[in-house]
Amino acid sequence: MEVKRRATKSLVAKLSSVSEQTRTESLCELRLISKNDPESRALIAESGAIPYLSEILYSPSAIAQENATATLLNISISSREPLMSTRGLLDALSHALRNPESPSTAQAAAATIFSLLTVDSYRPIIGSKRDILYALVDIIRNPNSHPRSVKDALKALFGISLYPLNRATVIELGAVPALFSLVVKDGRVGIVEDATAVIAQLAGCEEAGDAFRKVSGIGVLVDLLDLSTGSSGRTKENAVSGLLNMVQCGKKDVGEYVKEMASVVRNGISDVAENGSSKGKKKAAELLKLIDIGSGMSEYQEMQLENAIVQSS
Repeated sequence: MEVKRRATKSLVAKLSSVSEQTRTESLCELRLISKNDPESRALIAESGAIPYLSEILYSPSAIAQENATATLLNISISSREPLMSTRGLLDALSHALRNPESPSTAQAAAATIFSLLTVDSYRPIIGSKRDILYALVDIIRNPNSHPRSVKDALKALFGISLYPLNRATVIELGAVPALFSLVVKDGRVGIVEDATAVIAQLAGCEEAGDAFRKVSGIGVLVDLLDLSTGSSGRTKENAVSGLLNMVQCGKKDVGEYVKEMASVVRNGISDVAENGSSKGKKKAAELLKLIDIGSGMSEYQEMQLENAIVQSS
């Protein structure tokens, strides 16, 4: 381990070299080591590499920016605290998102942010960085964004939206039209699944009602539950979750409208209640109960729903 530590310190020291070639060679080596040797990630962080790597994110060199963001991503897998405690790191990642010299840089920057968001306490901190949120929204809004960048940006937005107080800001920055555009126009199953996952989280705040109405979002979620559309199981569960969140967290008139619209696709919701994941079954059963409480139902139907909720618990 001591030999490995000395070798790592030597590589990190070269990041401050006046020779661009020396810096680039060191960066490439650090990227490979951090990818292939999990033990090296903490050593790289301990050797003081993170401030250098952050600074390199502002470089106009595509190869330097790519290798620096990829190394930061690798470090974030097992050493997140040193990254978050480095002054200016989030600003550097924001710059890499907004000014990538290559698609790989944007992908790695978004993936690094998502990795950091797996720590609950980091979500409000990252969510307070409006430039990061805007940059992620801009990636999913731009039709020229690389598919991998879109997927990584969606994952990061999902992580940000897990913290309830971040949701209104994400909506304010224009995420809702971009997300529903992906759902309606993008045929890739993975993209649609990830976009609806973010939509379901954003639906859990009061501001979602007006934003969803402006893009006919409630109707889109309802359509996804129509059995004839052939939506994937995960997409249908996300649609159920989104509709349920709107009923539970939205204004009364929004909740009533959602229940009225959702009642049209009772069969689709029932399909999730019967065949979805344990979490999906529970949410679908809850949504069905809310729909039927609003429309009135027989005692026998109420007993059936109660049984479905118990079985999915």
